[in-house]
Amino acid sequence: MNKEKKAESVQEIKEMIKSSEALYLTDFSGLTVEEVNEIRKEFFKSNVKYKVVKNTLTVRALKETDNYSSHIDKLTESLNGPTGIVFASENPAAPAKIIKKYFDKIQKPKLKVAVFENELYDSKSLNSLASLPTKEEVIASILGSLNAPASGIVGSINAVMRDLFSVIEEVGKKKAA
Repeated sequence: MNKEKKAESVQEIKEMIKSSEALYLTDFSGLTVEEVNEIRKEFFKSNVKYKVVKNTLTVRALKETDNYSSHIDKLTESLNGPTGIVFASENPAAPAKIIKKYFDKIQKPKLKVAVFENELYDSKSLNSLASLPTKEEVIASILGSLNAPASGIVGSINAVMRDLFSVIEEVGKKKAA
């Protein structure tokens, strides 16, 4: 790879780093082409970018950005051997769920390290990362919590009106008799 191509690759990696809220470094060794394509499809469905990168270019890109600078040493240390990087922007928990799904199924890919909300997680933390709720789940939970009091108030008002109607109906029956 000539210098110009390397510079383009570093720039591309830098842009992906800057636009991501979480990074997942994986070891993809032992995966078949079919398995990699299947995982890529899952990432694509979750609007997550997955890229197999040259470690030296990734180290250079990390050093040239401010993102994840507090974890640069651990990230650099993890950039050895075959490495695929997952760049998550919209839903930072989604990649952990996908990686765990495939790891449970075929014992690959292996999580090397992840940075999520400026916290560093090692491979042992995959289960806890995968159990985090997705953005959609959090929003649904908040909306459900907000909706519950409103529906309770509506129910209470309806109950009072029903009781009042029953009382008026009973008084009407007694007067008619």
